[in-house]
Amino acid sequence: MGLINNAVTSIAPIFIATSPITSYADQIHSIHRTRSSAGFSLDIPLIMLVASILKVYYWFGARFSTSLLVQALLMIGVHFVLLHVALTNRPATSHLPFQPASAKRPYGFWQWRAPRPYWTFISYFAGSLLVLHLLLSTTSVFIPYTSLLGYIALTVEATLPLPQLLANWQRRGCKGFRPSVIANWIIGDTFKMWFFFASSAGEVPWAFKICGIFQAVCDLGLGLQWFVWRDGPEAEGSFAGAERGGFREKVLKSPPPQRDGFELNGAPGFGDKAGLGVGSEAGWERQRVM
Repeated sequence: MGLINNAVTSIAPIFIATSPITSYADQIHSIHRTRSSAGFSLDIPLIMLVASILKVYYWFGARFSTSLLVQALLMIGVHFVLLHVALTNRPATSHLPFQPASAKRPYGFWQWRAPRPYWTFISYFAGSLLVLHLLLSTTSVFIPYTSLLGYIALTVEATLPLPQLLANWQRRGCKGFRPSVIANWIIGDTFKMWFFFASSAGEVPWAFKICGIFQAVCDLGLGLQWFVWRDGPEAEGSFAGAERGGFREKVLKSPPPQRDGFELNGAPGFGDKAGLGVGSEAGWERQRVM
């Protein structure tokens, strides 16, 4: 058992540090290849950018494992790319009938149509933390302040699977969200949890362990969704009985005209189309008896 622990604690830091690339490279490639980010939740880049930026500032107070710091830095870079690709290939707003509108957030937060507000928010967020870091770094509250940032960061990161879990549940499918991401999350969580609890005391704070357990449970939920639903029900057309968001679209068809003793103008049975008039009774007449 000691040999296995030594192997895991030696390999896990490398896997953890490079996990942003192995987890999201396929998702970025898929969105770029299909020219569509439909099915992918934009909340994932938001959660990971906010959590990773907070963790970088947390490191100055906690001095946790270097592999976790490298992971946070790489995560910021990867999610900048992922956010850019997802926004560039975002599908147009749908105006289909019977389609429920997405829940609105205060001030339309993170639901903007233009890309610029996304980058503005991230820039202001990181800049504000930098100013606070410089102001508090020489004071006695710096360590408690960075610890608070750490707990906020890990709590935010623990919610990472929740938006995707909800999106998959609403459409009863995982289409647009790559199985490779789910697999990497589950494998990564396995390595992470083993590394967290096998590491020496103080190397990994308990905040990482608690939030890691919660995130691992959510990732298993994503794996279960993919196993049960895969891509979900396929659309059968815009108005042809396709279920969209829990609503079934129906085709309204007019009944065929009755032929008992009636005819369209010009010919018996189904006559000239010109004989039809909306709301007009002149298009129908009783057959004449010769």
